[in-house]
Amino acid sequence: MQFKIISIYSLALVFALSSCSGKKEEEKTVYENTKFAKGEENTVHLTNQQIQSVGISITSLQDRNMEKLVRLNGKAEIAPSHISSVSSIMGGHIKAINVINGSRFSKGQVLAIVEDPQFIQLQQDYLVTKAQLDAARLNFNRQKDLNTSKASSDKTLQTAQADYSTLNATLRGLEEKLRIIGINAKGLNTGNIRSKINVYAPFSGFVSKILVNNGQYINPADTLFELINPAGLLLELKVFENDVNDIKVGQEILVYNNQNPDMKSNAKIVSVVPSIENGGSATAVAKLSSVNSEFVKGMYVNAEVNISSRYTQGLPNDAVVSFENKNYVFEDLGKSKYKMIPVVTGISDDQFTEVLKADFLQGKKIVQKGAYSLLMMLKNKAE
Repeated sequence: MQFKIISIYSLALVFALSSCSGKKEEEKTVYENTKFAKGEENTVHLTNQQIQSVGISITSLQDRNMEKLVRLNGKAEIAPSHISSVSSIMGGHIKAINVINGSRFSKGQVLAIVEDPQFIQLQQDYLVTKAQLDAARLNFNRQKDLNTSKASSDKTLQTAQADYSTLNATLRGLEEKLRIIGINAKGLNTGNIRSKINVYAPFSGFVSKILVNNGQYINPADTLFELINPAGLLLELKVFENDVNDIKVGQEILVYNNQNPDMKSNAKIVSVVPSIENGGSATAVAKLSSVNSEFVKGMYVNAEVNISSRYTQGLPNDAVVSFENKNYVFEDLGKSKYKMIPVVTGISDDQFTEVLKADFLQGKKIVQKGAYSLLMMLKNKAE
């Protein structure tokens, strides 16, 4: 009877130990399943369905000639030398304004008309002086003849000569004043005296500001219009600190705006400001090779600069992925397994990225399409 009791206790102990051992094994299995197998921390295995969904394509290390491409951005501005304030040489009332804000004009086009009685007076003074000069010329010639025969004194001749010279100087001054306000003195007569003058455009461009209105009286110091000459368009571009030494005066660049990124125009770096601003960038100034109406003052622009060219090894851009400021590629190990490999990259262009010290990738199959998807799967697996 005692033996049976001991046997029952022994069996109970065995079952208890077995149950405890089984639970530990189960917990161990669950725990291991949440971790990477040793040596496979950077490896991901896909099913056939996942491979088809991701659309994996394979490439390999390639030798090619590559250029370093620096991308810049900034704004279009107008050089101060190509922004002009237009005023009237003489004061008067505005009788007409022939342009509006933003309108384009040609050199010599009439922008406004100004009227004032002083224009009439100036033309009248010119015609009167011209008549007086003709009389003074005749008197001077007559006095020279009389003085030759001693019929008149030297003082009378000198007075006639002084009157002639004074009137001649006065006439030349009036003629120049008329030229400045746009009146041709040579064709002026009593039948075409006018009270209005035109304000002409000094170059071809467009109107930035109109500062007057019809009927307003203006003084010579008043600005009527602010005009912009598109030939003075400059591109002020930000250059990040690590690219400053690569940007030089005279470099050819391609520029485009956000509205038409496929339409790129040629430009040239004309100046580089030798200082780094608080934001960690310097300023480079570029000028378009030809006037382009697609670019206007204040517009945000982008630029591309090809810095250098060298024969090197690289991979398509899609094959190189970045995570936490490091670059990686995925090697196809076969049997639907892919391993993430760290790489050091160099220059890049629109299609390829240079891989430095890339000999260890020779002969390896590298994932091109689907590399980013593999990275996401691997990181989700790690979490």
